[in-house]
Amino acid sequence: MRILAAAFLFFAAPAFAQSPAPLIPSPPALAAKAWVLLDWQTRQVLVSRGPDERVEPASLTKLMTAYLVFDAIKQKRLTTDQTVPVSERAWKADGSRMFIEPRKPVTVDELLKGMVVQSGNDATIALAEAVGGSEEAFAEMMNKQAARMGLKGSHFVNATGLPNPQHYSTALDLAVLAANVIRDFPEFFPLYSMREYRYNNITQYNRNRLLASDPTVDGMKTGFHESAGYCLVATASRPPRRLLSVVLGTASDAARAQESQKLLNYGFQFYDTVRLYAKGQAVAAIPVFKGANNELKAGFNEDLALTVPRGMGERLKATMESTQPLVAPIAPGQRVGTLRVTLDDKPLGDFPVLALEAIGVANIFGRTWDSLRLWFK
Repeated sequence: MRILAAAFLFFAAPAFAQSPAPLIPSPPALAAKAWVLLDWQTRQVLVSRGPDERVEPASLTKLMTAYLVFDAIKQKRLTTDQTVPVSERAWKADGSRMFIEPRKPVTVDELLKGMVVQSGNDATIALAEAVGGSEEAFAEMMNKQAARMGLKGSHFVNATGLPNPQHYSTALDLAVLAANVIRDFPEFFPLYSMREYRYNNITQYNRNRLLASDPTVDGMKTGFHESAGYCLVATASRPPRRLLSVVLGTASDAARAQESQKLLNYGFQFYDTVRLYAKGQAVAAIPVFKGANNELKAGFNEDLALTVPRGMGERLKATMESTQPLVAPIAPGQRVGTLRVTLDDKPLGDFPVLALEAIGVANIFGRTWDSLRLWFK
């Protein structure tokens, strides 16, 4: 199988020499066990420390619990106004609580706010039982979903994040999980920016301090246990960009907010997201054999963007490689090549190039002629 390669320069380069690479400072030194800064749009890790180290996720576990509950609502297996029974196990849950009661009706909507805003373990167990039948069965669902997301460093045994030697995750897995919650359930994301929630005549406040100190922060989840330390997944939107930070194992509530703020500020100040191609924009016209048309327009079914150190966008280059021979029929969305992007000759990623149109087969004469052409090739 032959490869047809064509080089593309995304930005105009100087006629004789490139300007020196801009200088950006090293990432801040954080007082945390592990951390990750992720660009939400491009899914690129900008800076990190120990991203794949096994850690206790504590209440950050509830991001996965929420994902499965949101999905159950989306699939119409639950409704937000549905009343959920409160089991004795949920009622007597250890740790932070929403203060639900066995004989007092509570809805899915109320439980979601209790889990997300108040980080209530009782609310979390009640939701897990409503979706999975039991917390143990729900934990199996969590692990299956983790596998589907490619979270190779995570394993769950409960819905709340209470300590267990077999309950663990990584900073990178938690960043990907949080990014998926935002992407897949935008209708529920505003829950994470709620500053307080009152239930059973008890008002409790969201423990994410950044919601009060930084108006661009609109989520997402805190976690704490003595063995895990203070943890925070935070996200901020400063259009047109959104960043996600995961900071694990700090010494105090104030420290997790402070270190997360440092990380978010660094990412917004010293990185840019550059759109290389728009959705539906043709990257190349690829030769087609035995087709009603001789060329195929190829590109991407969504915007292709990359995040790079600020001022480095003009140094991006790409090579488009098309698998040849490309023989009709061809369906829209069919993969027809690969775009390989580099920054100063260092690889940034390979991206599948897709057919932007359908190409039907040629008539008998066209097919015969192209068969002869292929034979001589």
